[in-house]
Formats: sequence, structure tokens, C-alpha cells
Amino acid sequence: MITDLYTERLHLRKMDVSDSQTLFKIWSDPDVTKFMNIENFHHESQATEIITYLDQLASENKAIRYSIIELESNEIIGSCGYNSLDFENDKTEIGYDIAKNYWGKGYAPEAISALLNYAFNSLNLNRVEAKVEPENLNSIKVLQKLNFTFEGTLRKAEKSKGRYVDLNIFSKLKTD
Repeated sequence: MITDLYTERLHLRKMDVSDSQTLFKIWSDPDVTKFMNIENFHHESQATEIITYLDQLASENKAIRYSIIELESNEIIGSCGYNSLDFENDKTEIGYDIAKNYWGKGYAPEAISALLNYAFNSLNLNRVEAKVEPENLNSIKVLQKLNFTFEGTLRKAEKSKGRYVDLNIFSKLKTD
């Protein structure tokens, strides 16, 4: 089920433990993790643990996480994927993060477009969701650029870093 995805500038491949060192650097940046439901990392072993856990979810067809590799430099510049796969209801929730040095260059929408294409055309899903904290304006702009529909705000919907946070929910349907 898991296949590599390519765009004009990116290669998305299933995350691997060998990516730990680079992803640790990204996930240890408080600006990158500000709106993620993890604290910024302090030890590379934290990245290894997360990747191992995500590999287990992938083996159970519950989630898929990709390392985002810039083709020109062959550098890992972030990660993205399906946080949860719900084949019973033909839907998924996506997530993504990009290293700060690569912000504003269009990599997030490019990677998400590949996820959307794969979700709708290969996984035969009907709905892709994204949940974003209302203060995460850059992520909201990415979703708007990709014509996701804002459906509303889930009040105090999840606990993140010890506090309850509101989440804006966006969706894109196969028919959109």
C-alpha cells in the first residue's frame, strides 16, 4: 500500500529510522513544533521512538508518514502524511511539517498535493481532513491555497502541551 510519491521538486518516501538525525533537527526547533501536538525534541532518541511508532501504525494500515526530500539537494526538509486512515469511512486526516529554512517556498502545498492525489486516486478515499490551531495562519493559508473547505472550529478539542486547544477543521472531498 505504501509507495513513494514524487512531485516536481520533492520525493516523499516512507519515513525510516535512518531519518532520525535529520528529523530530530527539524523537530527540535520550537518554531516548527509550535503548533504540533509534541514538545520540541531534546534528544535524537525521541525522533527514533516516534519513527518506530509510526512504522508500527503503517504496518497496521492505520497511518503513513513520509519524509519530504528536496530532489535538488537530496535533503530531508520535513515530513507529512496520513495521521489516521479510516478505510471504513473512506477518509484520512493529514499532517505536515517543514524545516524553517524551507518555509515560504511552496513545499508544503506541493507535498500535500501529492498526498491528496494518492489518497483520492490510489487509496480511493472520499475525504481528506486537516485540523489546525486557529493561530497557525501559515498552515491555514496552505490549506486555503489548495481549496480546502473550512468547516468550523472544534472548541477545546484536543490537549496539546498540557492545555486544551481549539482546532479549525478543513476538508477536501474527492468530488471537489
